[in-house]
Amino acid sequence: MARAITLIRSTALSDVAEYAYAATAPAGSRLIFLAGACPLNDDGSTAAIGDYAGQAAKAIENMQAALTASGASLQDVISTRVLVASARREDLVAAWQVVRDSFADHDVPSTLMGVTVLGYKDQLVEIEAVAAVLD
Repeated sequence: MARAITLIRSTALSDVAEYAYAATAPAGSRLIFLAGACPLNDDGSTAAIGDYAGQAAKAIENMQAALTASGASLQDVISTRVLVASARREDLVAAWQVVRDSFADHDVPSTLMGVTVLGYKDQLVEIEAVAAVLD
């Protein structure tokens, strides 16, 4: 299946980052703006309390459900922002590794941020995303 997005890398920038530095979508693409994917179970309770990696996995699972409902998949995501309620780099990395592994070689431009608090009780991770598909 043809994809709408093109990931852009630059040899002028460090190759240490585990993602492309930019991405484009052609004119005529349908953009999909996802609400922040939260680590919530079907009953509204927070999944994997106290577990950054577990919450990142549940957020990815929920993001995939929203993408499917929109006619898209993880391979159509053009950018992400991963929010982690922690000031500890280790916690951010634990969440990031799950996100990175979920996207595999589709290493979209991403921002990883430590924040003070997220909206749901016991929530540690939230993942924002934008996707683009060809109509």
